[in-house]
Amino acid sequence: SVKIVLENNRDKTKGDYLNIPTWSLGDKKIPFQVVKEFKGADLVGVTYEQLLPYTLPHKDAEKAFQVIAGDFVTTEDGTGIVHLAPSFGADDMRVCNQNKIGSLTLVDKSGKFVSECPQWAGRYVKNFNDDPEYQNVDIDIVVYLKQNNKAFKVEKYAHTYPHCWRTDKPILYYPLDSWFIKTTAYKKRLTELNKTINWKPKATGTGRFGNWLENLVDWNLSRSRFWGTPLPIWLSRDRKEIKVIGSVSELQVEVNKAYDAGFMEHKLTEDFDLHKPFVDRIVLSSETGQKMYREPDLIDVWFDSGAMPYAQLHYPFKKNDLDGKFPADFIAEGVDQTRGWFFTLHTIAVMLFDSVAFKNVVSNGLVLDKHGNKMSKRLGNAIDPFKTIDKYGADPTRWYMIINSQPWDNTKFDIEGILEVKRKFFGTLYNTYAFLALYANIDGFDKSKEEIQIDQRPEIDKWIISKLNSLIVETDKYYSEYEPTKAARVIQSFVIENLSNWYVRLCRRRFWKSEGEGITKEDKQAAYQTLYNCLLTISKLMAPIAPFISERLYLDLNQQTSVHLADFPKSKSVLINKDLEEQMHIAQQVSSMVLALRKKVNIKVRQPLNKIMIPILTPEFKGHIEKVEALILKETNVKAIEYVLNTSGIITKKIKPDFKKLGPKYGQKMKLVAGAISSMGQREIESLETDGALMLNINEENIRITIDEVDILSEDIPGWLVENKGELTVALDIKISDELKQEGIARELVNRIQNLRKQQKLNVTDRINIKIERKDWIESAIYNHKEYICSEILAEELILADKVSNSLTTEINETEIKLEIQKT
Repeated sequence: SVKIVLENNRDKTKGDYLNIPTWSLGDKKIPFQVVKEFKGADLVGVTYEQLLPYTLPHKDAEKAFQVIAGDFVTTEDGTGIVHLAPSFGADDMRVCNQNKIGSLTLVDKSGKFVSECPQWAGRYVKNFNDDPEYQNVDIDIVVYLKQNNKAFKVEKYAHTYPHCWRTDKPILYYPLDSWFIKTTAYKKRLTELNKTINWKPKATGTGRFGNWLENLVDWNLSRSRFWGTPLPIWLSRDRKEIKVIGSVSELQVEVNKAYDAGFMEHKLTEDFDLHKPFVDRIVLSSETGQKMYREPDLIDVWFDSGAMPYAQLHYPFKKNDLDGKFPADFIAEGVDQTRGWFFTLHTIAVMLFDSVAFKNVVSNGLVLDKHGNKMSKRLGNAIDPFKTIDKYGADPTRWYMIINSQPWDNTKFDIEGILEVKRKFFGTLYNTYAFLALYANIDGFDKSKEEIQIDQRPEIDKWIISKLNSLIVETDKYYSEYEPTKAARVIQSFVIENLSNWYVRLCRRRFWKSEGEGITKEDKQAAYQTLYNCLLTISKLMAPIAPFISERLYLDLNQQTSVHLADFPKSKSVLINKDLEEQMHIAQQVSSMVLALRKKVNIKVRQPLNKIMIPILTPEFKGHIEKVEALILKETNVKAIEYVLNTSGIITKKIKPDFKKLGPKYGQKMKLVAGAISSMGQREIESLETDGALMLNINEENIRITIDEVDILSEDIPGWLVENKGELTVALDIKISDELKQEGIARELVNRIQNLRKQQKLNVTDRINIKIERKDWIESAIYNHKEYICSEILAEELILADKVSNSLTTEINETEIKLEIQKT
């Protein structure tokens, strides 16, 4: 077969021509002369002599040895001319059938040449058995052709060849008579109904599976194997009479007829095995009284899988059992099932019921090693899932798999990822629960008491409750849309960023402070109820992905039944306050930026600072910050926030274009646009930040630039550090006065004493007397902040002494101090 657009591709620079009269038999180089050049189409229909004239095709032999055109032939590799073997290739058979050329099979089912090839009869065509004594038959054939002066040129040529994915042994395609289901008759309806299925990802349904249906061929149902479901087809010897059996009872009726006709010695027993070889012993009687024998093949195992929705319910013998159980809401399997289970489920359902078999399908990707290579025992990069689960736990492994990438994407599997999930998510979740359990048990928290009304709770409670209900909405939406990765990510983000790092950290005094120490009974009860309900809801939301840990958490929260029997949480829209969520988000952003600035110059959070400066873009923006001002100051340990309406002369800003966004938009104009943006002044930058967009005139053309198409940076000013994040700018006063320094020392002292309390294994409620060695640099800090220190460390008495006996030692600002702690 040739590619019909083939042009002459001879390299005329290599000296192809040799002197023909000087050639003699046996010379390696055979001379030739280019007499005429042809396109591929000109060669179609040209006949040639059979190289190995042992046998001919079983039909239309006179057409076998000619040039034909094939659309699968390319000129990218090789010559553009290929040899066709219709017995061993689907494309070859298709194009030969189109040209009414028969098949010629010179290899048997064991992979050996047949007796019609006398020189090589009985020899394997490939080394299937790794025989060290195997002699390459390809070489012997080449030698034979050379000896008979039929080889023009011989060379080694590397090309792809099918191999078994399990054994890496070469595979032969082989022509066999088969039974087919005429699926092509349903091609249009199969395609129409496929479009109603929710495919995850969508590209698999429209692309891989959709293309498969568009190029649908009839379904080859039969398989030449031993174990499986036998084809229930009996044929007479002349193959003119056929019976297809539809049930065991029908088979029993037919066997009884055969028994009466004398073809069977016994009737079927109730425990008769319907598999090979027993079923092959059944001989039926045709309508004309001939013996009928079962077709020896089996049914494609994927037919069994595709029939699963009905077979498991014993349909059609119990027809009502399908009600409410078909089609399936959801299935999941590997993307390699596109031509397997997905196809057979869909095809059988459409052909039998004009219905889809499943409404939603997740097409799982592959699990690769951490470098993106396919896992293989042979390559030594395979990970044993059972050992991994035994060592790291089923839920951390599952959570990592889900959160790492969407199920339909290939996953680069790294054990370190599981460890990170255990530490960051499950560790944080456990610590949050342990915090609640510790103080709830101390205070005797009773979850059955009447809930404190939401409007009577502090803003921080209202915020986390609002975020929790927003989380329920998001999670429910993602689960409903078969997006477990997004669900897991928002749950994890809520637990780490909102519940633990923000709510618990900011509210911890409400839990461990005693009533009367600035904390009311109702406030403590509200804190316990809020955190308890958050954890209870989280256990339900995460249950589909982490069934074991969620069950443990749910039961530890004193629930009596399983989390998997509980109703999925329902969001209460009246508890969602988006303005409050936005305010708290700004507080988190500002706090994060200030803490980052502290870290930049190694100023600890326990060291108070004087002021934060925040440029105000809009009155609404200022209102949001003012409502969470106290929280920001407490979180960042800063005394005040100064709001600046005009940053001119205070903060200097620079602006840079975002080439990734602007480049595709302006193309060749990008250089001019970039120059105009970079030359913008402070007022123009401030206007862009305030309005969100700015019009630039470039070469008498108005070009609109938006805030998300640029990066705005602020320069530090003397005594201050400046940080930008989007439209938000924060400046931090890093000058530390003596008064601030003393307060910082007091806070450091509290931290060290709290650590010593833990080392001394004191209970969190134990009160103490403390004696501290007198030091000049620490004395003022203790006298000025004594009440604060005693309150924090639960001290009844705090004194300074020139000498401390039975002392403990600690360090503050790299200086050692001695202390004595006594439980009262």
